[in-house]
Amino acid sequence: MCDDRPGPGRPRRALVDHPYENAGTTLPDGQTLPCAICDKFSSIGGSTVAGSRAQDVSFVLDRLTGRHPAWRYARVIDTKRIGMAGHSIGGASTAATMAGDARVRAGVNMDGTFFAPVPADGLDGRPFLMFGAKDRHDDKTWHQSWADLDGWKRWLTVTGADHGSFTDVPLLAGLAGIPDTAPMPYERSLALTRAYVAAFFDLHLKGVPQPLLDGPSPDNPEVVVRLP
Repeated sequence: MCDDRPGPGRPRRALVDHPYENAGTTLPDGQTLPCAICDKFSSIGGSTVAGSRAQDVSFVLDRLTGRHPAWRYARVIDTKRIGMAGHSIGGASTAATMAGDARVRAGVNMDGTFFAPVPADGLDGRPFLMFGAKDRHDDKTWHQSWADLDGWKRWLTVTGADHGSFTDVPLLAGLAGIPDTAPMPYERSLALTRAYVAAFFDLHLKGVPQPLLDGPSPDNPEVVVRLP
């Protein structure tokens, strides 16, 4: 899905759904596809899913920026300023996409295990933000990917967050009467996620300086910043 309101200064956003990976993806013709991996993820493996998603994203970029784009406002896309962010395996897919598609100039992994690791020779110097909960300090794939990243990089740890804190799941769960499991209130984790992800892309896709990413912020004591 693309943002269909290309006003002045408005960022262009594309949200990518991955057929056969959720309870149901409905296509424009009304057909709803079932989930083919919901009961088979452990046997299929996270690296396979991340690789498949990377191919999906590259396909979407082809359709948005090719000679005959599928979106009527495709002309407003700056192909030199494409970034990607994902949560959980979507974050792992960001690294996988960047490893195979040089069009993605900057990436964010929000609390996702790097099932598809960052290549040993890095991402050609492209910037990458690792943004997660404290549990990621026990994730060996994060430590290895941090070591292999060869461009601008930050590892941000949000104290009091859990895996769902970087999404709208806590909000939806609350509406359904399911209590949030994270110590940090959802409103706060939402504000922090928006602030830091936006700062990252403003810095690397727009060239706007972002002191927020230079180190600890007194306004955001929950965020621990690891520098190279």
